[in-house]
Amino acid sequence: MDHPLQLSDYQKASTWETLGVLREVRFKASISGGKGGQHVNKVSTKIELYWTPSESTFLDEEIKHQLIIKLGSKLSAEGELRVVCEEERSQLQNKQKAVEKFYKLITACFVVQKKRKATRPTKASVTRRLEGKSKKKIKKENRGKPKL
Repeated sequence: MDHPLQLSDYQKASTWETLGVLREVRFKASISGGKGGQHVNKVSTKIELYWTPSESTFLDEEIKHQLIIKLGSKLSAEGELRVVCEEERSQLQNKQKAVEKFYKLITACFVVQKKRKATRPTKASVTRRLEGKSKKKIKKENRGKPKL
């Protein structure tokens, strides 16, 4: 690419595909649980995708840092991201789904949330809240011993 990427470009899966980040990904196939009968016990259809963002050669330090912060809870102690897929009965389909999940995870790290605008409660909502409080007060007063 001749022009430098902006942060908003990293929100698209196509950007990650053109970067070639899948070349740094390691796949592991293993025996899957679930449906499939006897066949499931002899075929490795479960796919695990491993990627270490800190060791990526395609990304600048700023992008790596943001990924590590946002994916913090999903990274292992070694700093490795693990995506598992065993939904399908085909290894190829599971691999494709794992890659989709991977792209969704890393693109979500660059989505900027809108700032919340502070608003005042409406008059109707305030009156509803106060009415609810007074009803609760009366209900709780009625639970007490009767006054004679």
